[in-house]
Amino acid sequence: MRFKFVRTLLVLALLANIIVWHRIWRLFSTQNTLRLLTPTTVVTPDPPQKLHRRLARLVTVVIRQFETFENDVTSTVESVLSLFPTIPILIVSNELPYPPLELDFANESMQNVKLINLQPEFNKSYDERNPLFYIRTKYVLFLPDGSRLSTKRSMEETVSQSTKLGAIGIPVGTVTLNCVNIDLKVKEWSLKFSYTMGTECDGINGKHATMLETKLLRKLTDPFLLPFTDALYIQTTALGVKIHMLSNYHFNEGKSSYKGTQFLWKVQQLHQDRERTMFEKLGIKKVTRASDSIEWYGCSRESSRCFGPVINGIPSYLYQNRFTPPCCISGLRKVAHHVFDKLEEVGIRYWLESGSLLGAMRNGDILPWDHEVQIGVNRDDLERSSWLIQAMDKPVVDNHGFVWKKAIEGEFFKVQYSKVNHLTVNILPFYAKNGSMLRDAWFLNNKDFPEQFLHPMSSIEFAGRQVPCPNNIRDFLELKYFRGVIENPELPGKISFQGFLH
Repeated sequence: MRFKFVRTLLVLALLANIIVWHRIWRLFSTQNTLRLLTPTTVVTPDPPQKLHRRLARLVTVVIRQFETFENDVTSTVESVLSLFPTIPILIVSNELPYPPLELDFANESMQNVKLINLQPEFNKSYDERNPLFYIRTKYVLFLPDGSRLSTKRSMEETVSQSTKLGAIGIPVGTVTLNCVNIDLKVKEWSLKFSYTMGTECDGINGKHATMLETKLLRKLTDPFLLPFTDALYIQTTALGVKIHMLSNYHFNEGKSSYKGTQFLWKVQQLHQDRERTMFEKLGIKKVTRASDSIEWYGCSRESSRCFGPVINGIPSYLYQNRFTPPCCISGLRKVAHHVFDKLEEVGIRYWLESGSLLGAMRNGDILPWDHEVQIGVNRDDLERSSWLIQAMDKPVVDNHGFVWKKAIEGEFFKVQYSKVNHLTVNILPFYAKNGSMLRDAWFLNNKDFPEQFLHPMSSIEFAGRQVPCPNNIRDFLELKYFRGVIENPELPGKISFQGFLH
């Protein structure tokens, strides 16, 4: 009996302990939950000095494009230093600014600010003139002249977004940025701009800052080329890099420059000159603007053609793995149209020959790698053209400025775009004998062929018009070249067509 009583007391005591501990656990659990849900919970921010040091190790600020005769560089630099005193800043200029920038580079507060003159100097090594030599941070922030960092938080957010997205563009001021699509065709020497919707862009139009990783900057062929953002985005496009346009925050704008008419005109002229230099350096000869207007930056009728003498039938641009420059193709079309018109005016029988006929079959135009147009004519018809008769003795310039001349390489004629631009249409005389058309042009690689290919003649689209050509074109071309030449042609020098495309 006594044993049962003691056991009952122990059980009751144990139950009481369980109840008490359960109540204590519930109490602490509720308090912890309330504390976690309290909205006043704040993570202690980094101390200012620690934040400065962290960003100084991550970001280099670069001010690249500004005009020496009027700028806001001094205030832009001071605005950055007021928030981040230790952050490295590079001011990059094509020449030593004059009048000098109002910055005291000897002052201790300016110890991380450097002015880099890209122009060669006898007392400066190449590395000392190379901005990349001074950039040792993971990111680079390109600030346009007349910018102000709004807050320290804006810089942190910029780094955070660049970490997530890669290269980014940040609006400066209240300007609306435009997302630009850049269709860059290196092999064709051409570039086309167009506006597009969205925030993932090839380039950005409008005043903005750009942040990207330094390792990307080091991959560019000329990372500090002017006009800066245009050149930068063309080069990043060549690498397949997209720029992410931010819209949820911005940097502030500083002093407005170039208010006077004279200053505006000067800036516009400088921009045009820099653009021309940029396109020349990057090998761009045809630019189509967003308005669909076309600008040419290669040869013209008043200048030499874009390539020099052709050696062994291989133009120099093929060694660059590029097609014929588009300005040359355009010029060749004009010469060809002029020759067609002049021959038709006097009733000379002509037809497309060799590579020109191959181009007509493949794409209705001049072959993209061809540097001349070739047409065959009936030798008996030559005397119908006064220009060809005169050209037998010496070169002659016709009423439209085209030059007609007899070739020194053999019995054929050339018509050139102008006296200085030697884009050429070759006129190759053939004569009939024993059912074959025989050539006089011993130098050029043009085979004889059966006369039946010209009876009757056909026509084909070429360079924007219908042009006479032999019948049974496939058989004609395979006789001149080899079987399957239309589908798989060879470039000069027996360069593989498929290999060239890749």
